[in-house]
Amino acid sequence: MKPKLIIGNKNYSSWSLRPWLLMKEAGIDFVEHRVVLDMPSSKREIAGFSEAGKVPVLQLGDLTVWDSLAICETVAERWPDRQLWPADADERAYARAISAEMHSGFAHLRECMPMNCRAMGRKVPIPDELGEDIDRVIAIWSECHRRFGDRGGWLFGDFTVADAVYAPVVLRLRTYGINLPESAGHYPHRLLESEAMQDWLAAAECEVEVIEADEKGQ
Repeated sequence: MKPKLIIGNKNYSSWSLRPWLLMKEAGIDFVEHRVVLDMPSSKREIAGFSEAGKVPVLQLGDLTVWDSLAICETVAERWPDRQLWPADADERAYARAISAEMHSGFAHLRECMPMNCRAMGRKVPIPDELGEDIDRVIAIWSECHRRFGDRGGWLFGDFTVADAVYAPVVLRLRTYGINLPESAGHYPHRLLESEAMQDWLAAAECEVEVIEADEKGQ
């Protein structure tokens, strides 16, 4: 039986993008089920897949896994041949650290710059707290490029869970026109060249739903 991944709107759901991109880049065949968010029936439909009541959700036969990072860890563990964490133990620890940091932090980035794939050139105020979040992202991407940039365009050379975790941030910075220094610009270029990422963006463009809370900026 194929794995089943329950996701939200591709235009807005940054949490859904992470495991979806991970599985696509890893070449894992799965069934995709999209729940339209911010509708009267959304919570009820999602609750039919997970009592946690949020997307994404991964179903592996009788096993249900929720939370994007837990799903990514499970996928990496169940498909070890895809090598979705760096092979080197020290590099793997670093990749896990920056992934967990993104998963649990960057509240101002999420609040002020919601993911909106269809929107381009939006401008929002950048208070100090948001600027600090952006600077931290730039520092992480620059450090990865310094240490692993000679291996390829992904954060650790080859595609890993860390790339899936930071993919929505690339789209956020793209939507709101944040200029990056050269040291931090390599990874966004590599991500946007990805066939899987292009497929996600094309699907987002075709969606007709609008979530007003995520339509920030001018």
